[in-house]
Parts: sequence; structure tokens; C-alpha cells
Amino acid sequence: MVERLVRGPASVTELARPFDMSLPTVVQHLGVLETAGIVTSTKLGRVRTYQLAVDALMPMTEWISHQRLPAERRLDRLGTFLTHPTNKETTT
Repeated sequence: MVERLVRGPASVTELARPFDMSLPTVVQHLGVLETAGIVTSTKLGRVRTYQLAVDALMPMTEWISHQRLPAERRLDRLGTFLTHPTNKETTT
């Protein structure tokens, strides 16, 4: 649902379309996202429309960027080990 909202606002019905779940279940999921501050909603008549609260994702983006460099270093070391293994076996 968040991935869909990246493209712009969408109604509950539109957000529910690709999922095999009831509308009340979709509304419940959207409620959790709204409580977390990830999405906001507006209601016009009987149609509730959700949109992504872009600023809410900034802390996550910052956390990911802090994790990226150490993870890349570990992967680089693993790549080096896999392509240039040291032979620690001793022959007797």
C-alpha cells in the first residue's frame, strides 16, 4: 500500500484492489499506518483518500543510510574472502 501511495493519493478501494483481503481489513491496515504517521487521510463524502506523509519516512531513510556503510564494508570483506581465500591448511 505504501508503494502504491508513492505514486500519489488513492482511495481505500483503489488500495485494496491488488490484495486478497476485505475492505475492513484494508482499512485496519491503513489505520495502523495513519497512527504511525506514515499516511494521512481525507474524507470527501463516502470516499476516504490516503496519501503518503513523506516527512514521516525521513527518520527511516536516515537510519538506513547509517546502516549502509558498515554493511557495505562487511560485504566487501566477504567478497574479498570469497575471491581470494587464504589456504590455512597445513600439509604434513
